[in-house]
Amino acid sequence: MNGTEPTTSYVPAPPSPAPGIFGTKIPSGVAFAVGILLFLLPFAEVKCNGNSLANNTGLGIATGMEWKTSNSMFGNDFMGGANPAKVDNNQKQDPNIYAIIALALGIIGFALSLTNVRASMGSALISGILSAGALIGLMIDLKKDVKTPLTDEDDNGFADKIGDNMKITLDFTPWFYIAVIAFLVAAFFCYKRIQSSKR
Repeated sequence: MNGTEPTTSYVPAPPSPAPGIFGTKIPSGVAFAVGILLFLLPFAEVKCNGNSLANNTGLGIATGMEWKTSNSMFGNDFMGGANPAKVDNNQKQDPNIYAIIALALGIIGFALSLTNVRASMGSALISGILSAGALIGLMIDLKKDVKTPLTDEDDNGFADKIGDNMKITLDFTPWFYIAVIAFLVAAFFCYKRIQSSKR
């Protein structure tokens, strides 16, 4: 030994692995944005014996906008031949609380998903699940109000034009179901992001 201490070479620590796409805010943010934008498309459609009578967007249901009627089934004699969008005031409804909650939670979830705080990511996950749940509540609430068959008391003589064997149904469009899926997917992406941030 010559009195000199052995030198140790410095080995840098290996870099931490990249979080991957699930560790970023992009997937959840995009899924929330898709769910919100789908509110601008038709969510529900009123049909008589399988023929479309009226439809409304998710935003229209949330704000209580008038349902857009169609005169394709009965021609211009439908509701007196006037502008079908303005004739029947009974088609206007109050704002639906379930649609309002779903839209509001979707917007909140979108905003929270853009942050880097873990607590916010957890809140965004819950917002996504509750948004989807509120849309399911909307579907149950609207279907509950549909009357079938239509009676003389609530059709204002409309049954006399097309007969008494009317079956009024309320169907939800694919855009509605895609919105439900989008919010659930957004919640899943938030969960994956939380898992990624723990590594």
